[in-house]
Amino acid sequence: METVYDWVTVGMFAVLIVLLLHRSSMEEPPDSLWAYLPPAAGCALGNQLGNADEHAMAIIVLAGVVIYFFLVLKPQFRW
Repeated sequence: METVYDWVTVGMFAVLIVLLLHRSSMEEPPDSLWAYLPPAAGCALGNQLGNADEHAMAIIVLAGVVIYFFLVLKPQFRW
């Protein structure tokens, strides 16, 4: 864990995993396991791009992961 991209992508991946675990414990999960593959791969790709000093592409990929998270997985936060 040397760069900001390492910390950001691990945090994003942790949120993704918590959502997956929460939804997989439901009787009727609203989505399939395959829906979590694109954002997980996006976290890995964004981290690799960031660590290779491709900052613009890394930010675009990570922003795409966030957009996918909200538009496709549609988390419902209860405060």
